[in-house]
Amino acid sequence: MNEIPRMALKGRGAVGAPKHRFTTRDTVAIDDGWWRDADEDTPKLKTTLTADRPRRIISRNASPDVYFDRSINPYQGCEHGCVYCFARPSHSYFNLSPGLDFESKIFFKQNAARMLESELANPRYVCAPIALGINTDAYQPTEDRLEITRSLLKVLSAHNHPVSIITKSARILRDLDILADMAKRDLVHVTLSITTLDPAMARTMEPRASTPAKRLAAIHALSEAGITVGVNVAPIIPGLTDMELEAIFEAAADAGASEAGWILLRLPFEVKDMFIDWLNTHFPDRAAKVLSLIRQTREGGLYQSEWGKRMTGSGPYADLIRQRALLARRRFGLEREHIELDCTRFAAPPRRGDQLRLF
Repeated sequence: MNEIPRMALKGRGAVGAPKHRFTTRDTVAIDDGWWRDADEDTPKLKTTLTADRPRRIISRNASPDVYFDRSINPYQGCEHGCVYCFARPSHSYFNLSPGLDFESKIFFKQNAARMLESELANPRYVCAPIALGINTDAYQPTEDRLEITRSLLKVLSAHNHPVSIITKSARILRDLDILADMAKRDLVHVTLSITTLDPAMARTMEPRASTPAKRLAAIHALSEAGITVGVNVAPIIPGLTDMELEAIFEAAADAGASEAGWILLRLPFEVKDMFIDWLNTHFPDRAAKVLSLIRQTREGGLYQSEWGKRMTGSGPYADLIRQRALLARRRFGLEREHIELDCTRFAAPPRRGDQLRLF
């Protein structure tokens, strides 16, 4: 019997479901004579949803190279299927593969809005902007059904709590009513992440995220509604998408973005090997060049975990990307710094037993 080769599935990003770093078992798929030919239509991999009941909804971090100290991730795992996603290894803690499991086995935070209200009511809570959907996208397809992100926004708006959102989805426009109202009170900032303007490349790299054209349209709609919106070219993949940097900045500026950022490709833990498999499957003619350029930005490796380097890389090629980004930001008027959201309006939810206020 022969081993069944890993192959790309329509609508999915990862090539196969590789084992995670904590596993003590290794399995191999074997053809017992019933395997379908690769040329035949393979069955679709269905998404499953599982309720997660965390003890807290607000996560804290002390990372010196990010702009926030707290975040909320309504979902664990992400249907967008972005092959490069740095969050994929987090599924290892569920004893699941960071490959296809990450994008098909989604955990959702049950009672998220009620938990948020409870945490905001804590007398020791000090208001600061919450970053929404940082580890996995808050507007992935599952949000259409569950509306967890919308329920969180309702709580934040009701108590004048500022929020910063980053997403790859035009699905955010569903909540334009809440976001536009929060923008009038300086309570919201939105960033659309765009990795490429090529729809074919995007479909291969991030199969269930919104198309580049829809993301640009979302930037325009958000800007027209009075919401401060930026663009983030994240990640930049040397030798594959880095040549589009200036074009993405220009398109975003034309759509109404007022600021821009970028992040160099990050390949922590299992993502390294998964990305190599993906490259060899979809871009075998460019794989060696891309990996060589990545190593040139990571001191000979495929990743650097040090603060100050993990987002930007190091070396001449990384410096060239940085200089190009800075020049393009200036050229297209995207140099506005991250806006200061208003924390002075925050009104904590009443706790059980609190006396009601007259006004």
